[in-house]
Amino acid sequence: MAKDRCAGCATVGAKGQIVIPQAVREMFGIKPGDTVILLADKEKGIAIVKDEFLHELAERSFDGK
Repeated sequence: MAKDRCAGCATVGAKGQIVIPQAVREMFGIKPGDTVILLADKEKGIAIVKDEFLHELAERSFDGK
């Protein structure tokens, strides 16, 4: 698989928790204690993004860039 792509599986535990696969955490620099945001669409699925992504998006929106 290409360096900019990754695939992995996660099992949902009894408390609804999942573990993000190590390769994915490394690719996106996700470390223990980081906050991630789940974006969900009933038809398209779930995306998990670091909270930094939304901070950057908000900054660009307010700056008009």
